[in-house]
Amino acid sequence: MPSPHRPITVALVDDYDVVLKGLAHLFDEYSDRVVVAEIDANAAMSDSVDVVLYDSFAQPESDHDEVAELIKNPRARRVVVYTWNFHPELIESARRLGVHGYLSKTLTAPQLVAAIEAVHAGEVVISDQGNRAPSAPGLDWPGRLDGITDRESEILALITQGKSNADVARLTYLSPNTVKSYVRSVYRKIGATSRTQAVLYGVRHGFSPDTHRIDHWRGGP
Repeated sequence: MPSPHRPITVALVDDYDVVLKGLAHLFDEYSDRVVVAEIDANAAMSDSVDVVLYDSFAQPESDHDEVAELIKNPRARRVVVYTWNFHPELIESARRLGVHGYLSKTLTAPQLVAAIEAVHAGEVVISDQGNRAPSAPGLDWPGRLDGITDRESEILALITQGKSNADVARLTYLSPNTVKSYVRSVYRKIGATSRTQAVLYGVRHGFSPDTHRIDHWRGGP
């Protein structure tokens, strides 16, 4: 078992390098408590880690299968979902799979570290989620520097993957009208007047998945 006197090792799982790096930087000031075991999305992970933090950015369609793969992998001692989406069905599904935590991206760095420590100690931690709040300072996502919000970025990433508005609404548990509102806002910000233009922009600006990080966790050690 991990020693209580050493930092908790955390592996980050996401198919977008910019998202991974932003998340990793949240832990910079807490290296005495949490150490990121890896952020190279193209490198295999050979050692066991205390906590696997699964970032669900633009991957909701396959979340359940991927989370299940992580949970059954003996190299992942604890598995935590890190997300904006707190729809009750998603939380219940994750709990049935056996996740050890379902944490909000609105948590500040100290709150996130404390939650990971609680998970590591054996607790099941589910964040309280009230009204929509901004993401924690320090997180990153494609298009942030161009004024695209975190939620808009996820919508554009799904569009870039070929999803229709109806697909996006189903996968994100947003209403069709809310999705349309996000899409209109994104189009305005990137100067797109058609779906094709939006997809081309997404491909050129990092809205396509960079890697297949979950593949390194399939099949056990």
